[in-house]
Amino acid sequence: ALGGTFEFYHLGKGENVNRPLIYFGLLWSLAIVLSPLIPYYKAVDSLPIIMAFATVVSLFCVLCYSPREKAFHNWAWIVAGVIYVGWMLSYWLSLRVLDDRGIWVYLAMFTTFANDTGAFFVGRKWGKHRLAPAISPGKSWEGALGGLLSAILAAVGIVAILKLNPELDSGLPCWQAIILGCLISLFAQAGDLVESLLKRNAGVKDSGKLLPGHGGVLDRFDSLIFVGPIVYYYIVLAL
Repeated sequence: ALGGTFEFYHLGKGENVNRPLIYFGLLWSLAIVLSPLIPYYKAVDSLPIIMAFATVVSLFCVLCYSPREKAFHNWAWIVAGVIYVGWMLSYWLSLRVLDDRGIWVYLAMFTTFANDTGAFFVGRKWGKHRLAPAISPGKSWEGALGGLLSAILAAVGIVAILKLNPELDSGLPCWQAIILGCLISLFAQAGDLVESLLKRNAGVKDSGKLLPGHGGVLDRFDSLIFVGPIVYYYIVLAL
């Protein structure tokens, strides 16, 4: 989360965001990611408290360190990084808290990876019709469909295998696994496109250089950013 947030701010380096604001944004993002692990106190959720306190402090930092003509712009960029990376990724910890066995985390991750793998190979083999040429010329409708089918097969397969062991049974019917597979695929591909748009806007090929040959943290985990929230709310509302 810290690496992804830092890369997000790096993509906006042309915006001349002050370092104190960046450092505070990193701490803010970390606090939000860890918020699901903070126990409730008198039935009060920790996330609204963190958001309220951090909003006040961040605005104070803007008053002290940001040039007047870029004050609001810098603050908005910092908050965007916290929401896009920190808040979205915090749902993965929320998923982990839902089940001590970590079933939902594994299901969401493996289904997302199946989507990415299917989209890559199908798009490479049969991709002819561009999905979003202005954002990511390499992506095709054929690849998107391949990712969708791969995600559905992965979700149904994982749920079916878990049902063989009563202790690992997630309680999710196979027909709901199909719906969940569709949602994971759609949101994973949306996350990929959003990150591609950010990089194109910044004029860079990769979000960072943390992983040699693979780009940065956002390049590797862009699909997971939007998947966490949709899986969490689907599980909470559907089961």
